[in-house]
Amino acid sequence: MKALCWEGVNDLAVRDVPDPRIENDQDMIVKVLSSTTCGSDLHLIGGYLPAMRAGDVIGHEFLGEVVETGPAVRERRVGERVVVCSFIGCGRCWYCANDMWSLCDNANTNPGLGQLAFGYEPGAVFGYSHAMGGFKGSHAEYVRVPFADYGAFPVPEAVDDVSATFVSDAAPTGWMGAHLGGVRPGDVVAVWGCGAVGQMAARAAMLLGAERVISIDRIPERLAMTREHIGSETIDYTATDVGAELRERTGGRGPDVCIEAVGMEAHTAGPQHWYDQAKQQLRMQTDRSSAVREAIYACRKGGSVFVLGVFAGAADKFPLGALMNKGLTLRGAQMHGQRYIPMLLDRVAAGELSTRHLATHQLSLDQAPRGYDLFKHKKDGCVRAIFRPA
Repeated sequence: MKALCWEGVNDLAVRDVPDPRIENDQDMIVKVLSSTTCGSDLHLIGGYLPAMRAGDVIGHEFLGEVVETGPAVRERRVGERVVVCSFIGCGRCWYCANDMWSLCDNANTNPGLGQLAFGYEPGAVFGYSHAMGGFKGSHAEYVRVPFADYGAFPVPEAVDDVSATFVSDAAPTGWMGAHLGGVRPGDVVAVWGCGAVGQMAARAAMLLGAERVISIDRIPERLAMTREHIGSETIDYTATDVGAELRERTGGRGPDVCIEAVGMEAHTAGPQHWYDQAKQQLRMQTDRSSAVREAIYACRKGGSVFVLGVFAGAADKFPLGALMNKGLTLRGAQMHGQRYIPMLLDRVAAGELSTRHLATHQLSLDQAPRGYDLFKHKKDGCVRAIFRPA
């Protein structure tokens, strides 16, 4: 079968790889109908995350059709159209039982690699390095799905393929940020990043009752899309002082909840960006955390900051003093998708949540390297590229 493979830093190629097969009795094989780029994939492509090997199939956000099931699969059937959660959960360990699916104790078959990087054994995710299990990714014609009964969800007929694809990862990630960030009715919420996850976090905050939502970015097309399709207020951080603007819009207090949806390659205005970027390129730090810093400084005293963006290790100039002296609550997590996906599919079907607009470019799998170039460099207004096997 064809698949998009990582061949080295900033080097992608579509090539033939072996077809997946049933390896355990809870596996199933899914024919991919569509998959999408994700900002966290760019960290892999750029060589910022450990344990990538030439030939690894990348991609983790996808929709497919069940074509084969293992003998212990009870809930899924051949022919079903399913959204597959990007994180793999066994459904039985303490973490899965407590709805912390991305922390599953049993899914990651290479726990020692993650322990070296993060100090604990992380969960497993499709197409996201051998530190996260080494599973083949979704930019392919077929994917093996472990623990199929827990990670794949049937798609309502009212939900089209493109809309459903984003319920694999972007929508539940954004919803988790607003939910676990503690958004309550009447809150003012600020979201750093107007990519797919940032837009979904902003919409989730609205559906959870936020009085005002303010989204921060620098890309004109993303800012316009967020205003039009999400209904959020926006700030172009290259045109104003974000902290001063947020204080002005909140009567001097600051947002109640700040959600960071940018990650380890964040941009910022001014010379601080070049300092952070130089240290990262020289591997003197793994992460550029300017958006996290700004969120901590901007949040009101006693407020909440939630980190959704992917980070790999250590960051310079972390404002621990501001966090402590302002009495902030800081949380972060990889996405507990199984907790949210069924509810989100219902919301998409009911018209409460729109995701289709995120797919600004639709290409064949053969064009996937071009799709990632458009996505990485923000060319042609690309917010997300969808790939469909021919």
